[in-house]
Amino acid sequence: MPGPARSPERAAGQEPAPAAQRPAARTAPTGPRTRKARLRVAKADPWSVMKVSFLLSVALGVCTIVAAAVLWSVMDAMGVFQAVGGTVSDATTSGDGGGFDLESFLSLPHVLLFTTVIAVVDVVLATALATLAAFVYNLAAGFVGGVELTLAEDE
Repeated sequence: MPGPARSPERAAGQEPAPAAQRPAARTAPTGPRTRKARLRVAKADPWSVMKVSFLLSVALGVCTIVAAAVLWSVMDAMGVFQAVGGTVSDATTSGDGGGFDLESFLSLPHVLLFTTVIAVVDVVLATALATLAAFVYNLAAGFVGGVELTLAEDE
């Protein structure tokens, strides 16, 4: 049975050379090392998916309402509603003077009410669809094992 590896000096019966006299050992260049791990998403908890999707949908709904209010304010300041409203009322005016009043139809309260209804429907649908997608993912992951991810950590 072979013993531990010996240096050439010991094999010849000599004492090893001091560290200062030994040739420098070659080392690999030291750069950032990356540690990788392969993980598999085997299950998505539907309750946590529902909570996260609800919060993200509410945030998107609030952004939609604010964006609609800002856009309406900018268009009103530019006089878009008055110009388009005048053109529509001229085109729809009958002989008795009754035409379609676009400015009252596109007032800020009406626009914000419509945008809020759309945002609420979006919150309900997005939350329900994300939760349903979590259930479907769990069923599919049971058959095929889930999605494999490779995560890397820089050291």
